[in-house]
Amino acid sequence: MAEEDYGSFVDWNQMGDLAKSSGPTKIDCKDLKEFKQMARQGYWAKNHKLRAQVYQQLIKAIPCRTVTPDAEVYRDIMGNAATKKPSSHMPLPEFVDGNPVPRYCLKADAVASAHQIINCLAGQFPDISHCPSLPAVTALLLHFSADEAQCFEHISRILACNEPGKRLLDQTFLAYESSCMTFGDLANKYCAPAHKLIVATAQDVLEVYSDWQRWVLGDLPFSHVVRVLDAYLVEGYKILYRVAIALLKFYRKHKAGAQGGQGNQQQQDSGKVRADIQAFVKGIASTVTPDKLLEKAFSIRLFSRKEITLLQLTNEKSLQQKGITVKQKRRNVQLALNPDTFSSEIVSAKEMRDIWSWIPERFALCQPQLLFTTSTHGCSLNRFYSHCEGYEPTLLLIRTTDGDVCGAFLSTDWEERKRGGNKLSFFGTGECFVFRAESLTTPQRPKLRAMWLTAGFAESCSHSSPLATSAFITQEYFYVLGRKL
Repeated sequence: MAEEDYGSFVDWNQMGDLAKSSGPTKIDCKDLKEFKQMARQGYWAKNHKLRAQVYQQLIKAIPCRTVTPDAEVYRDIMGNAATKKPSSHMPLPEFVDGNPVPRYCLKADAVASAHQIINCLAGQFPDISHCPSLPAVTALLLHFSADEAQCFEHISRILACNEPGKRLLDQTFLAYESSCMTFGDLANKYCAPAHKLIVATAQDVLEVYSDWQRWVLGDLPFSHVVRVLDAYLVEGYKILYRVAIALLKFYRKHKAGAQGGQGNQQQQDSGKVRADIQAFVKGIASTVTPDKLLEKAFSIRLFSRKEITLLQLTNEKSLQQKGITVKQKRRNVQLALNPDTFSSEIVSAKEMRDIWSWIPERFALCQPQLLFTTSTHGCSLNRFYSHCEGYEPTLLLIRTTDGDVCGAFLSTDWEERKRGGNKLSFFGTGECFVFRAESLTTPQRPKLRAMWLTAGFAESCSHSSPLATSAFITQEYFYVLGRKL
């Protein structure tokens, strides 16, 4: 492999000392433990040609799905790359969650190539719904790829990995969100002083930890992250946790030095804490070498893949029970309801817009009509059913005598409850959700919270459930909107 076969996207002037290739030129090692140690110690860190060869061998050895797109697929889709100049103005898929392609040591036009590769991956992997680390991994592998097609194939194999128990990249919001919770658990156990610092200074700890993958894949300087990539391709996802915890430890040491050992910490907006950590990680090269970072990461004892997997599964189960499986990031939907004529004693037109934004796209533009309200139709549950049956979907709004507001969205007809001879414990679809609104009785901006139910509408909407008693709260305070089937 000639140098030009792997460095065509690299701006060698940006590489600095890393541009000089030296050290061993080949590897003769078949023992996995020995190979793991070589990756951790940076055996091929000073020889880019060798590193490119190792990456190619490691990625080629990843067990994948039977049908995994390769370089030829990319060439067929993109046609003759020589006649097509990629554009960095091409937007990235929504599943990268706004994360840009890091420049690292790439040429300016290589960033456009990364955009093109990621968009092609989006077409070949339609099941990916949330993968914020993909831009960084693509940019890193582009440094050691002969062309866009080879980089595409390498990323495809990483995404298509099907080895039991092996995790390389989060590809759903559920997996990503549970990884953030898992990182918080690990930080609390293996990095307690730094975790206490985050708890003391940030209003929302989980919001700070939601950046943990970006610290490693995105914010770290190239000299550091490429060493992480060496170990990551050998050992997998666990390495990212180790390095992120090491970064948190160094951040805590940095803050202690900056404050002269003063213990008092003022709580501040989580965004400021996130920005502070990001700035520290980006500038870490001035105080921490790549060797020192990895030494700290691998010095964490009793840190096992089994523990990470158990925590991850537990957190995923917790999120599923709460109905949090997808990121509710949507375009603004115009409510098909005139705010000037909308009238409710439960919610305002503005609050109704917020609630409406949670409704599936295909329903959000439908013109709703008032089906039932206790102020007009009384408090009979049977009357409620008779007015709502035959309409789909329906939206319930309930206000208690204490002024609390809650509600539910049901995507199917209420008559569905009769299927199976009234023996159903739940009915509806995974699009159903319940919600409650806070601070509606105060002049403050209301906080709306929703819970998506993945298994249906749950028992709280069966005729024998708490909803039956909720219908008899007081007059005026039970309000149902719906659409005729």
